Amino acid sequence: MSATAATLSVGNPRAIRGLLVGWLLCGILDISSAVIISLYRHVSPFRMLQGIASGLLGQQSFQGGKATAALGLFLHFFIAFCAATVFFLASRKLSFLTRHPVISGLLYGIAVYIVMYWIVVPLSAIHRHPTALGQIPLPVIVHMFCVGLPISLSVWRYSR
Repeated sequence: MSATAATLSVGNPRAIRGLLVGWLLCGILDISSAVIISLYRHVSPFRMLQGIASGLLGQQSFQGGKATAALGLFLHFFIAFCAATVFFLASRKLSFLTRHPVISGLLYGIAVYIVMYWIVVPLSAIHRHPTALGQIPLPVIVHMFCVGLPISLSVWRYSR
């Protein structure tokens, strides 16, 4: 196996570290932005976490107390792991993702936003449809800089 193939392989411990670092950075930055936005909108972070769990449990999530808030936090990090894993696996086949990590990360953040807000959330237990056009820029920017970019830069950093 060539040095490049070894660097890009899924079993390479450094590459796996890039996946894990990207996942944690994405999870931490995205939940931090959600907390800040919630506080700005006068919504408690606890309720915001229950809102994440409502995608799985529906409205009864808001009566679940600490347990559904903890479930929301778990689901958030699970989704972040899925997003990081998809980028990581795609980067093993599409080398331009690691050759151009900033552009690919920003575009990946937009792609994650589209999948989450236009597919996952409408199909979830809350069945919420995408927001009005005027409310789209903030979540798109958050996904670009707090989801896509940390994932792509971490995968790139540890794949070199």
